[in-house]
Amino acid sequence: MSGLKQRWYATFETNQSGGLQVAMRQRLVVIMVLIAMVSAVPARAEVKLAYVDVQRALNECNAGKAAKLKIRGKVEAVSARLKREQDAVKALQDELQKKGALMRPEQRQNLQDEYTSKLRDFQQDYKNAQEELRQKDNEATALIVRDLATVVRNISEKNGYTMVMEKGQLLWAAPGIDITDQVVRSYDAMHVPAGSLGEQPTAGAPHASRGTGRNEIELGGGPQSSDFGSAATRKRSTISR
Repeated sequence: MSGLKQRWYATFETNQSGGLQVAMRQRLVVIMVLIAMVSAVPARAEVKLAYVDVQRALNECNAGKAAKLKIRGKVEAVSARLKREQDAVKALQDELQKKGALMRPEQRQNLQDEYTSKLRDFQQDYKNAQEELRQKDNEATALIVRDLATVVRNISEKNGYTMVMEKGQLLWAAPGIDITDQVVRSYDAMHVPAGSLGEQPTAGAPHASRGTGRNEIELGGGPQSSDFGSAATRKRSTISR
């Protein structure tokens, strides 16, 4: 149980089989789409590109830091509770191993039943706690990512960017077009509660899927829309990192 917190945070780093190949294919598709879109820009129009490192923005913005501390506090509390439950199970197991052979059959069976019940309860509680913490992480990440998407859109419109991309979708980009620091500074300067900037999904909206947690935000609309605020981006990024 001493490694509960480490195992919990490690779940966010686990890669599914073949994930790298899928990611590479997705990035190649993104590059092809970008080339097609840039090629469609009129010859005399200035193409101005930028990208944002969403994970770094989550880590460095004030809202992300506060959310991370809150999640870690919950992990500490859950870990302490589960540790107590595990200790109780271990005590019953030790008693069975040391004294079970000397007990009357009925006593030994009662102790075995108690041990089995507490072990089952502990395992279920551990599973439920993991799911609850994962859900809270996803919810907090979604709020901040939606805010960041709004900040990116505002910066893009103000500075005339043709397109702003998410770093995770790029094979390579020049460091000079990284506007992550600007996004973090702009967001922090607003001093707003997490989730107050991002567009909220509404019933029937084209980019809202009820029951899936998917909340996409458009950056400019039409062919220049982005999944920066989507469930896909939130899955790649998390405040728990």
